[in-house]
Amino acid sequence: MLHRSKPAPVPLYYQIMRWLLEQIEAGHLKAGDRIPSERELTEQFQVSRMTVRQALRELEAQGYLERVQGKGTYVSIPKVEQPLLALTSFTEDMHRRGMTPGSVLLRAGTIPAGRRCARALGISETEPVVRLERLRLADGKPMALEVTHLPADLCPGILDADLTGSLYQLLAERYGVVLARATQTLEAVSATGREARLLGVREGAPLLLMERITRDREGRAVEYVRSLYRGDRYRFSTEMLRQGEGSP
Repeated sequence: MLHRSKPAPVPLYYQIMRWLLEQIEAGHLKAGDRIPSERELTEQFQVSRMTVRQALRELEAQGYLERVQGKGTYVSIPKVEQPLLALTSFTEDMHRRGMTPGSVLLRAGTIPAGRRCARALGISETEPVVRLERLRLADGKPMALEVTHLPADLCPGILDADLTGSLYQLLAERYGVVLARATQTLEAVSATGREARLLGVREGAPLLLMERITRDREGRAVEYVRSLYRGDRYRFSTEMLRQGEGSP
């Protein structure tokens, strides 16, 4: 119960925030755990539900909590940070962070390149490409929805391989394709109904769309990939250098 016999040094909602943060920092509430309901917190601290909601909104805005419609409020899972300067695979990123990577192969086949893919890979629109759609997991939880296109002549028989692991490793070991550089763009989009179901988010939730064209040592475009990352699970970082002299 919160003490009100004397003027409180801090607002009541802030005291609830501080208590929840202490539970998180002490490990009593871990990432992914469901916190007590609004009703339980209201009874525990003998405050109004409005006060509890204010505390939860503040912690949600600060990234400590995540509200799931119809289920409750949970301790946020720390975001995975990917530097934009390094050309690494999803599998490599997860291993480097001590997480277990995984994939669910949703669709795989050979199709004509089409306009967008042909432009990205520098081939004709009718040239065959291998199309892979995979749901990427970290510690068993959805992180990204990835659609990859590869020139079919680059990787004959790849559809018979295990496509749930590192694609970059498979290309290197089986086909001798050494990736050297890539161009990449990022933009914010909203989840469609299908994307939301696969990624475990609500329809319209913010996603990060990453488009990448990867080239080998000879400069040939060998991969065109569109990845949708959960906005609440991933963030990208980069280091920028100021070139030349300018105004202070």
